[in-house]
Amino acid sequence: MAELGLNEHHQNEVINYMRFARSKRGLRLKTVDSCFQDLKDSRLTEDTFTVDEVTEMLDGLRVVVHSEVESELINTAYTNVLLLRQLFCQAEKWYLKLQTDISDLENRELLEQVAEFEKAEFTSGKKANSEIGKPKLAPLNEGVSELLSKEITRLQDENDKLKARLKTIESQATSALDEKFKLERVLKDLEKVQGDQEPKLKTQEVTDLEETVAALKADFEKTLNMSTENQKSLQDNLISTKHDLLKIQEHLSLAEKELDKKFQETAAYRNMKEILTKKNDQVKELRKRLSKYEAED
Repeated sequence: MAELGLNEHHQNEVINYMRFARSKRGLRLKTVDSCFQDLKDSRLTEDTFTVDEVTEMLDGLRVVVHSEVESELINTAYTNVLLLRQLFCQAEKWYLKLQTDISDLENRELLEQVAEFEKAEFTSGKKANSEIGKPKLAPLNEGVSELLSKEITRLQDENDKLKARLKTIESQATSALDEKFKLERVLKDLEKVQGDQEPKLKTQEVTDLEETVAALKADFEKTLNMSTENQKSLQDNLISTKHDLLKIQEHLSLAEKELDKKFQETAAYRNMKEILTKKNDQVKELRKRLSKYEAED
């Protein structure tokens, strides 16, 4: 038996459609035959006909047959569209996108294969699927369909998020590449300037210099931090020392006053003060006398 390369279920569906098409084709052929029979019964009643009469009969027959054939071709095309609509509707419920290849519809080899398949199925006398009748599309399991719909929606949302993230990453990558190109141009310019002034440093030497500069920078920062801490400590010590000095000066002033007070209260101080007072009086008296002598002279 000829095969169409389909599974058993789909092949049975094809057989059912071919049975439907054969029945419709048979009805139309009977209609065409009846057109010729009607012509025979209604017009061919005489023994001889003129050329004009034959031409008129053939033209009338042509019009009737043309109308019947055209009607059948149109009906077949519309029927095929309805069949495709059923298949596409079922596929869309499962989020599938079917495609058709119109060029295969005129493939002589495939058409002959279909003819052999029809001949094998309908002329071998088998009655396996003769009582199946008009099949309907199998109903979808609503629970499974709902779960699949949710999962597909979730995957679509995740896909949209991934697309947005991809655009962001692409933008960042583009910016990074632009920055890289700018740095490369700057580096080339610097290397060109260095090449005019002095030999270009080797990569290892540049690495060593960078490590040395980094170490010096770290030491400088460490020393700077230590210097800052020492300066703060010295400043705190200086403030404390100033406070202590002020306290000592205050104590010395008080002690000096106290000592002066105590010295003034001693007998020696009083005697010395009395002697100095007497001496001052004697000096004043001597100055008066001397001034008198100087006036007489």
